[in-house]
Amino acid sequence: MNIQRTPRWDRELTLVSQLAAAASLLSFLFYFRHGDLLLYGDAVAHINIARRVIDSRTPGLLQLGTVWLPLPHLLMIPFLLSDAAWQTGIAGAIPSMCGYVLGTVGIFRLVRGGLSEDRQQWTAGTPALHARAAAWLAAVIYAANPNLLYMQTTAMTEVLYLAFLVWSLVYFGEFVQSVGTLEADTSLMKCGGCLLAACLTRYDGWFAAGIMGLAAAYVLVRSGRQALRRSFLKFILLALAGPLLWLGYNAVVYHNPLEFANGPYSAHAIEQQKTALSQLSPHPGWHSLPVAFSYFLKCAEGNVAEGKLQKLWVALLFAGTAVVLVYRKLWPFLLLVIPVVFYPISIAYGSVPIYLLDWWPFSYYNVRFGLEMVPAFAVMAALVLHFLLSVWSGPQALKPASLTANSGTAKAVPLHGRRTVVGDARNRHATLGIAASIVALIAVSYALVWRAQPICYREAWFNSRTRMAFEAALAATLIKLPHDSSLLMYLGDHVGALQDAGIPLRRTINESNHRPWREPYDPDGLWERALDDPKKYVEYVIAIDDDPVATKAQRRDLSSMVVVHTIGQPPATIYWTGRITSPP
Repeated sequence: MNIQRTPRWDRELTLVSQLAAAASLLSFLFYFRHGDLLLYGDAVAHINIARRVIDSRTPGLLQLGTVWLPLPHLLMIPFLLSDAAWQTGIAGAIPSMCGYVLGTVGIFRLVRGGLSEDRQQWTAGTPALHARAAAWLAAVIYAANPNLLYMQTTAMTEVLYLAFLVWSLVYFGEFVQSVGTLEADTSLMKCGGCLLAACLTRYDGWFAAGIMGLAAAYVLVRSGRQALRRSFLKFILLALAGPLLWLGYNAVVYHNPLEFANGPYSAHAIEQQKTALSQLSPHPGWHSLPVAFSYFLKCAEGNVAEGKLQKLWVALLFAGTAVVLVYRKLWPFLLLVIPVVFYPISIAYGSVPIYLLDWWPFSYYNVRFGLEMVPAFAVMAALVLHFLLSVWSGPQALKPASLTANSGTAKAVPLHGRRTVVGDARNRHATLGIAASIVALIAVSYALVWRAQPICYREAWFNSRTRMAFEAALAATLIKLPHDSSLLMYLGDHVGALQDAGIPLRRTINESNHRPWREPYDPDGLWERALDDPKKYVEYVIAIDDDPVATKAQRRDLSSMVVVHTIGQPPATIYWTGRITSPP
């Protein structure tokens, strides 16, 4: 196939990006006005991990920690130079909003390019019209998703990761289409770069990189082109660079390359702690792939629809998959369903629970993971539309419109010009009619989601009520302390109180102020020394029941000033050490 170079950013992509940017901004303004940017406790944690790289007693890249991958935090840092952007959560929303716009454009380009046999035919003939209609439908499904619109206003990592994943699929699809041309090498390198970014954003990317590496190897073997070997090796190195860098970082800093997976702050350790405290059996789906799959699928359904309409979306997903299996050239689209494999395995064997309000244990937890299937829902529904339009228009609609595109003059179709115009009009009417029907389904589904509130928003609100009330009450007390005073406080659970109060993290001595490679105890660490003798280092001690300060700090001869009580959270006691600054 001889594919000529075309502009990578055309008017249609510009329009898609502009509309996506407008939707992103409107959604941001809505949730910002209602104070919902920091509902997720993890969003607060992400922002403050990034903040402590530049705002700490011991600043630097080691403040990035080990559990969460570093790229989202690194992208937030420039915006966290503004205290206002830190306190409001805007600094965390900006990377997510950019990811939302890029993801929407990527979905459009993925579908339009994947359904075009030749990218020169994007604007020519009936097949191109169908491909563009399908691309617009996929972009609308993705961009208008209520859960995605909420999540892109937060500091959570899902939306940013989806952007990298979608663009890796865009370039992988172009690589498959251009095998045998000079463009194949460039597309594969771009795919590897996007996978590198995905691998440094979420651990889902590690699994996706492995699957796409196997897919690239399949293309290499099937093509039989030895010249692609060097490009393939470069691609593999790029895809592996992210995991290797993170494993190396953990090995050097924590003397354990798997610290993020089995360390004291890992998902595995947290799950064990919750199970021990609640004395309940492990989460649903534990060591059961069928149950884990059912929980993830139900979670994915909840991210696109409410009630009985959920099953219709699943039907569209399976129908789109069937279209791919019929038209085997579309097989790269199957890579969109990677989350269907990754998450059930993670639930069953990786200490990654999902809780749903309608199923045991009747709560919300990690329902946002279902958001990872939104690209698959969007693209598979678009493929169904494309298939129906092709059937409606007849077999000739499946062929490239090279005659119309390349004729250049009326002489190319002198006897059938009028018939062609009439046929094009009918095709456009069919396109509009079928597209309108599917868009109506999307509109009804999303309207019902907005009416019930997006499930990701419900999860955030459900789990944040007592935490935010406690942090607001604690912040109202802390803000009354002298502005030049220093505090001893464990920030792992309630750093949001300092954020609410606008107290710089450098005014605190906290658990990140020690050498991380000295585990579990650093006798020369600032944190450990302050716990042993608070009077020597700080004016005030904030002890929240059962946290390390409450259990380990030497509080003898300290003056208890105030106890902060709220419903659903342990009380916090503020002590004055008697050092330098007088109590207010």
